[in-house]
Amino acid sequence: MSQLRIPSARCASSSKLSGYCSTVVKRLKHYLLVRHGHNWVLFFRFGLVGLSGVFVNLFVAIMCKKLGPDENGIFLDLPFTDFNVRWYHVYSTIAFLVANLWNFELNRLWTFRSAKHASWVREYFPFLTVGILAQVVGLGILTLLMHPGSIFSLSPTFFDGSTGFRTRFYWAQLITIAIVTPISFLLNKIWTFSSVRGQHRVTEPSPENVESRHPTAGV
Repeated sequence: MSQLRIPSARCASSSKLSGYCSTVVKRLKHYLLVRHGHNWVLFFRFGLVGLSGVFVNLFVAIMCKKLGPDENGIFLDLPFTDFNVRWYHVYSTIAFLVANLWNFELNRLWTFRSAKHASWVREYFPFLTVGILAQVVGLGILTLLMHPGSIFSLSPTFFDGSTGFRTRFYWAQLITIAIVTPISFLLNKIWTFSSVRGQHRVTEPSPENVESRHPTAGV
């Protein structure tokens, strides 16, 4: 009889382990897909808006380069220093301002759908502030990629400007956008469009509420 109990004990242990794993998986799915499912939707929408903003940003940067002076030329000497502002800094900032306004309108109307919860001015200035912070970081990255003395400088041998595909400024601008976009999303989600936070949270009913709605409640 003892020999017959061993497989039965192993089956019981295996069943408990399987049930525990199943519970963990269900809780994990609930945490990721239910409690934070809306955040994934927001991130996907923000990514689509950001992608459209990339094209707007690059288009404006390309137009500035084609219509303006050489991007490596000096725009402004910084007083009492050996540093200066180059035209590619100016082009990048103009492209940022246009793309920032584009992204804000789409995020306000579609991604976060906060137009009904807050005024345009109330949301735009935090959005612009976040964008400016990201742009400052972006200008630093852009300088590292464009400055010939930087260890991160894009190779002028390959990026010789012979074609649009081999133009250093375009690639430096694209790399900069890719780096600062996640930062912008987090700051905008937490601060700018905070008026809609909690609108889509999943609230689990308490046991008292569940009992009160039961057909036999009070019987």
